[in-house]
Amino acid sequence: MALPSMLASLKYSDSLRVVGISICTAVVCEAISWLLIYRTNSYKSLRSSIDKAAKKLETMKTESAKIAAKKSKTKKIDRVETSLKESSRDLSLFKFKSGAVVALVLFVVFGLLNSLFEGKVVAKLPFKPFGLVMKMSHRGLQGNDPTDCSMAFLYFLCSISIRTNLQKFLGFSPPRGASAGLFPMPDPKTS
Repeated sequence: MALPSMLASLKYSDSLRVVGISICTAVVCEAISWLLIYRTNSYKSLRSSIDKAAKKLETMKTESAKIAAKKSKTKKIDRVETSLKESSRDLSLFKFKSGAVVALVLFVVFGLLNSLFEGKVVAKLPFKPFGLVMKMSHRGLQGNDPTDCSMAFLYFLCSISIRTNLQKFLGFSPPRGASAGLFPMPDPKTS
């Protein structure tokens, strides 16, 4: 018996297909990111500078907490924080380049899945979702059963969780100090 016909006879075949395609998409997206970002020397140098600045800032803050904070120490901390923010911003801009390619891949896969599973219930939720979540989970489905789950919602949940965990497993997660992104929170000291 062939694998596709055996998979079609399973009770959860549509759900498993969506999860499998989500896993494959995450692997392809991370491979693209590796080709365009993670293997380059400029990424490696940016990442090491962020790691060094984050460690230096952490040690400076623990030392200043032990002793009375002097004005010169505060200026040094501010300088390191500024350097860390600039490096984080540069890293985000560097990653933005491959983001367009990854987004294109995700749009193509989502369009393909949408045409394959249009109007089909791919899973049953173990709970009755509230308003906004129900609109997302029931998108494009006929009927009034709130526990029905569309492909879009299952793919969205799988993509978020699988890609994040795959990045952590492969060691591609952002450095500790690089959480600011393109639009960092404003600094309360300067305002």
